[in-house]
Amino acid sequence: MLAGGLAAAVGVAAGEDLHWLTMAEAARMVRARKVSPVELTEAALRRMGQHRGLNAFVTVMAEDARRVARGLTGAPPRGPLHGVPIAVKDLYDTAGVRTTAGSAHFADRVPREDAEVVARLKAAGAVVVGKLNMDEFAYNFTSETSVYGPVHNPWKRGFTPGGSSGGSGAAVAAGLCYGALGSDTGGSIRCPASLCGIVGFKPTYGALPARGVLPLSWSLDHVGPMCRTVEDIRLMLEGMGMRVSGAAVKGLRVGVPRAMYWEKVDGEVAALVEKAAQVLGGVRDVILPALRMMEALPLPADYGTIITTEAYAYHEERVRRSPEKFHKGTLASVRNGEGVPAAAYARAVRAMLEAREQNRSLLFREAELLAMPATPGAAFALGGPADLIYLRNLAPWNFYGLPAISVPCGFTKAGLPVGLQLVGPAGADGLVLAAAEVVEKALGLSGRHPAL
Repeated sequence: MLAGGLAAAVGVAAGEDLHWLTMAEAARMVRARKVSPVELTEAALRRMGQHRGLNAFVTVMAEDARRVARGLTGAPPRGPLHGVPIAVKDLYDTAGVRTTAGSAHFADRVPREDAEVVARLKAAGAVVVGKLNMDEFAYNFTSETSVYGPVHNPWKRGFTPGGSSGGSGAAVAAGLCYGALGSDTGGSIRCPASLCGIVGFKPTYGALPARGVLPLSWSLDHVGPMCRTVEDIRLMLEGMGMRVSGAAVKGLRVGVPRAMYWEKVDGEVAALVEKAAQVLGGVRDVILPALRMMEALPLPADYGTIITTEAYAYHEERVRRSPEKFHKGTLASVRNGEGVPAAAYARAVRAMLEAREQNRSLLFREAELLAMPATPGAAFALGGPADLIYLRNLAPWNFYGLPAISVPCGFTKAGLPVGLQLVGPAGADGLVLAAAEVVEKALGLSGRHPAL
């Protein structure tokens, strides 16, 4: 279909390219037979070829994608994502296609089965076009530790897209796919969503199955989608079997925890986030119980004990047999968990379980939702020092296991995206999405794309 016909069909400016359709728009057009899965797939593959320099993809599944798209063209709708191209972070198992987690250790690893959520997305009609670059074993937040090299932010080459799901963030923001799977252990969905100007959602812990997803820390890992709109997030969740009911936002009390979460935040970022939060109304300052923090790092101490211990447990044999295959940064992080006393780990897990059980009484006494900057600053240059303060506002919600989203709320004077983070009680995924949708519609930023 010609670009002009597409414009008329979806109400966008003449000359708009297929790759800038939202996932929901693309799905509706396929159902109406105004565009075919083959056309959408070819548009994605063409876009991927044009922007290889972002280094967002580890593996392009061109022939598989074309075969699946041909089979879906003209066929009865298989599900909500029928014929829509997506990509998945390279720690999700894909049957017959290598899954490397960005590491030389797994360079030749080819799973026999799909991860559970990948299988569900395929059953819902999604066309998987490739595997996305990432920090090695998801153990960083800049997308620089992959054996395949760093990922670049599409808003500014040479800058980080965030991590560890940096390939996912860059690919969605650049229009290389309509949506992507990321994973989040301490912010790895929300950090790149914030820095790339897209929407990234971490559901309540366990709401989506992690079977077939290579772990970083079993107790903290979350499966989740990354898209250009909240509507698309809902669509991907539905495709993965997670139906999120609607929620009333009118009269919502939104808590702003100034202590810690708003400290050392860039002035431009703080102003944009503050303005976006006000869209929801009912905003009030709240005081949250203080988490015991690590001595030298801006992360909760019990969170640190859990992630380092579990990461070391998973990698212990690889550290012993072939440490040289790790990126030096990953190896140092993994070795932080060596020798953690069993009693210390047990106490940390108990603290986490108690915090999750009591999350409503601890955090949501004065407000139904929490609002804060997703990251304290915008994207920064690759190759320079990376401050863990970029995970400070993100990691606590993995510890609590709470639903959290980063939604675009503006741009700095340098043209770099900023994300508002909204956090809700366990199980209140629908409320978090509904509030994010209100912000998204009020700000009207979803149609703004990087000029690649």
